[in-house]
Amino acid sequence: MSKLEVKDLHVSIDGKKILKGVNLTMNTGEIHAIMGPNGTGKSTLSQAIMGHPAYKVTQGEVLLNGENILDLPVDERARAGLFLAMQYPAEIPGITNAEFIRGAVNARLPEDKSLSIRKFLKKLDKTMQVLDMTEEMADRYLNEGFSGGEKKRNEILQLMMIEPKFAILDEIDSGLDIDALKVVSRGVNQMRGPEFGSLIITHYQRLLNYIVPDVVHVMMGGKIVKQGGPELAKRLEDEGYTGLRDELGLDIKLVDEEA
Repeated sequence: MSKLEVKDLHVSIDGKKILKGVNLTMNTGEIHAIMGPNGTGKSTLSQAIMGHPAYKVTQGEVLLNGENILDLPVDERARAGLFLAMQYPAEIPGITNAEFIRGAVNARLPEDKSLSIRKFLKKLDKTMQVLDMTEEMADRYLNEGFSGGEKKRNEILQLMMIEPKFAILDEIDSGLDIDALKVVSRGVNQMRGPEFGSLIITHYQRLLNYIVPDVVHVMMGGKIVKQGGPELAKRLEDEGYTGLRDELGLDIKLVDEEA
């Protein structure tokens, strides 16, 4: 079992404080969801965990199996077992999907255990079938010309091929129709097991109907203010965030109220 711990994490971007003391602990074998209103710091948390240089950690720790990873560059965090499915994946012309994924897979393996092309292609073909992806997707340049749904499926394809310890899924449901949502959820659910954990960032309950979380965290004002089981997400879907904020006595102005 592996453990990911976020302790008293404070993060700023362009001098503006976004995270103001986030605490979270999860183990492999668990699926956690983070919900919260716009502008509360959910995506900032994902970027800070992975080491995006624009996000400055001013206080706190991120521990992977007890080791603080904040001084590690992004590639070393990935090799250690972290994965981020981005909300807006970049288009990279000149390198095919298959080339990129094979490089990422082998980067996490010892040199004497790297996947041969034959074994890699066999696994890639099988995984693409799970995600209802056509064979030609493997030969297209990474995300270039992909629709929003294709990009999200491609992120899950990478996840399933790389097999990280912990995957952070940043609004993987954004822009998906119901059929694509089911396919993406199928891929994540296939990964569930004692050697895999996932932190799912979402606005909507509908994703959590297909990927049922063990723990739901609610973020407001740059902190996690409440956690519970799947029923908490259903409550937020029914009642919104204002009622929970008022119940907790939080002096926080929600973005939607400012519009």
